[in-house]
Amino acid sequence: MTAVGFCGEWFIFICDKKLVAIDSKQARESFLFDCNTAEKKPKNVKDDTSSDGGASEETGSDKVLAFAVASSGKLVALTDDTKRLVLFHCEPSWQCISIRWVVRRCTSLMFSQAEDELLATDKSGDVYSFSVEEPQREGELKMGHLSMLLAVSMSPDDKYIITADRDEKIRVSHLRSPYNIQSFCLGHQQFVSALLVPPGHPRWLLSGSGDGTMKLWEYESGRKLQSWDLQELEDAPSSEAVKHKWTVCRITSSADAQHVAVQCESVSCVLRVSTVQLFTLDQEGEDKLVPHSRLLLPHCPLDMTFDPEGRLWVLMDSSDAPLHIYTHRQNSWECDAESPELNRVTEAFKPHWETLEASTRTDSRFEHLYKVSFDNVTAYLQKKQQRLEEQQLKRSTAQKANGKKKAKKETSGVQPST
Repeated sequence: MTAVGFCGEWFIFICDKKLVAIDSKQARESFLFDCNTAEKKPKNVKDDTSSDGGASEETGSDKVLAFAVASSGKLVALTDDTKRLVLFHCEPSWQCISIRWVVRRCTSLMFSQAEDELLATDKSGDVYSFSVEEPQREGELKMGHLSMLLAVSMSPDDKYIITADRDEKIRVSHLRSPYNIQSFCLGHQQFVSALLVPPGHPRWLLSGSGDGTMKLWEYESGRKLQSWDLQELEDAPSSEAVKHKWTVCRITSSADAQHVAVQCESVSCVLRVSTVQLFTLDQEGEDKLVPHSRLLLPHCPLDMTFDPEGRLWVLMDSSDAPLHIYTHRQNSWECDAESPELNRVTEAFKPHWETLEASTRTDSRFEHLYKVSFDNVTAYLQKKQQRLEEQQLKRSTAQKANGKKKAKKETSGVQPST
């Protein structure tokens, strides 16, 4: 996993097995946490190996699978494929508060707005709640699904938990009584890969999917407000682009919710998506969000995040200049290549970036999630037609043979005249 984020002024960089935190404003010492050298699982800790196909703790590679930042900017959590759940305190200085163990490998993390609990979703469809105030306490099973969970979000008042799964469903449940389902947001044609409740709009939900669309919902009622096909927003989509599936892999918003950035990736290794679509909040019209512009990037984006000042930081698949900053000025987005924050952060994180293999950076997280459809009806009809043609051919051959025999008998039965 390669990802970026902000925790206050700290720029967070996830690089395979490492978390690197760099102060973007001050010349403070960076913080590094390496899962490869972290505490190992005690032998007395229970482990459900059946969920991972018989895999045990020894098979984990310590790669980070997900991370989350609390809204206050004081807490960070990560989880890896060795089933660690690590909680950090960032201010006044970085400190690892606890290392706990999850039952199954997690897919996403989310802090509650009150920051008293941390929610973790896993690939078997379960949601666990971990206490932040009691950092050594084991997780509690909160709710379950029949399908793999891919994303989680919460309402700003901590009333609802919103979960998205591989079966195209978005479920809105009451956090304190998750068996009480408030609504479903239905309409995606493929797995739901990204969720966001934009700040300042507590009733809205943005969702992205493997069908290449982003949708805006009023999640409490499950009503769809808007929908965009990201491929159609391209100025002139090529015939090659139409052939390949797009996945919305990241939706992020500026702190004031005036700007929303959407990142897509293509399942095909032939076609690389090198754009980021930007939306803006419509203050006057009937539409809630309107497409604003597209960032044409020099390289394929791997992740992106807004900083507290509303600038967009984009991590790209490049060895020379992997990190760019884009600033909104006079109704357009401009690359800020001379930013002192960019130079400070790039200098600190680039040594870790250079050690990361290129294949690890570009691995698709979504390719295996697409459902394979089997059109057995067409195959059945083709075989049926083939059988009918074979039977018709046999009948025709038999009829011709019978006709020849009859003609031969009639010819042999005629007597010559005298």
